[in-house]
Amino acid sequence: MEVQSDKIWMDNGPSRRAKWWYSTFHTVTAMIGAGVLSLPNAMAYLGWGPGILMLLLSWCLTLNTMWQMIQLHECVPGTRFDRYLDLGRHAFGPKLGPWIVLPQQLIVQVGCDIVYMVTGGKCLKKFMEIACTDCTQLKQSYWILIFGAIHFFLSQLPNFNSVAGVSLAAAVMSLSYSTIAWLACLARGRIENVSYAYKRTSNTDLMFRVFNALGQISFAFAGHAVALEIQATIPSTPEKPSRIPMWHGALGAYFINAICYFPVALIGYWAFGQAVDDNVLMALEKPAWLIASANLMVFIHVVGSYQVYAMPVFDLIERMMIRRLNFAPGLALRLVARTAYVAFTLFVGVTFPFFGDLLGFFGGFGFAPTSYFLPSIMWLIIKKPRRFSINWFINWAAIYIGVCIMLASTIGGLRNIVADASSYSFYT
Repeated sequence: MEVQSDKIWMDNGPSRRAKWWYSTFHTVTAMIGAGVLSLPNAMAYLGWGPGILMLLLSWCLTLNTMWQMIQLHECVPGTRFDRYLDLGRHAFGPKLGPWIVLPQQLIVQVGCDIVYMVTGGKCLKKFMEIACTDCTQLKQSYWILIFGAIHFFLSQLPNFNSVAGVSLAAAVMSLSYSTIAWLACLARGRIENVSYAYKRTSNTDLMFRVFNALGQISFAFAGHAVALEIQATIPSTPEKPSRIPMWHGALGAYFINAICYFPVALIGYWAFGQAVDDNVLMALEKPAWLIASANLMVFIHVVGSYQVYAMPVFDLIERMMIRRLNFAPGLALRLVARTAYVAFTLFVGVTFPFFGDLLGFFGGFGFAPTSYFLPSIMWLIIKKPRRFSINWFINWAAIYIGVCIMLASTIGGLRNIVADASSYSFYT
């Protein structure tokens, strides 16, 4: 049954020939984003105790839900759920499943790609401003267009295996700029009169800022939206099912995640206290070459991250065009579908360079469900653990915590949109 299933899959997609370490750097690229540089700022609103607790809790809970998704990939003998949507159909039914899973997954994937358009353009602009002070400075929109132009070419790579090199470079860059951030903070030492007290603000504003800080930390664990698609590229046999190498890869990714997130968050907060900037690298100010190098690394990283999140969307669009518009599989299909998707994300990124605020609002509906509680709900439905067992309690705890994070980040994101609306500018 596995051979037949694999043959069918290969007729419509890439071959399953990825190694376990492919899943490591694909997951690292998907999970670790430039948002890691804002973790010290989140600590400034949460404080030492709650901040560390939230980091640890998110790391442990999402590692558990990642393990669950890996196990559920082949929970039916002879069948592989190669997409989050396929697993959702199995858990919730063919009619209800797509309505529960697909909107959240698309919010994460399309939303991240639009934000990466903006982030890539901003980082490239910052790099050029520092590296070439005498050059004519271009508008941010032009840098976003340059970033988007790269993806018109990269998007034609057929599958996850073909972007492995890009993803590996992105994973190395994420580790590099994270290391630069915490080492530079450690070398600089604490600022004078550093304070770890909560920032002075109104009680209402502090509450919303805390909500936003919870969202910043929880959104740092977003790789689940593409976990099954990554696992789909790994070969599987009855003797060595794909869940074994995929789990090895996930453990490697979470180890890299830990050595990126925790030092940046804790050492950055230790160095600057409540005075830390939104981007800890910007708070360092000098040396200029360090900030320039880190911005270039972030740029390279988001190039890979864009492709990792875009590949499942490409697959979805192409399947829809084959079934409903009678397109023939091949280069022409890829050219039309993928170019249209890149053009869409590029247009939104150029038009709304403040999309990060919108992502904070809409992301509450996507990030928290796909990473925190949807895997736990599907595990309870499919595996049916014994009531009041440890496994049962852990899953219900993940569901309650995930729902609270979803509500908090949504409220915080809506408030940020309202508060920042007066400063929005189009085509800057």
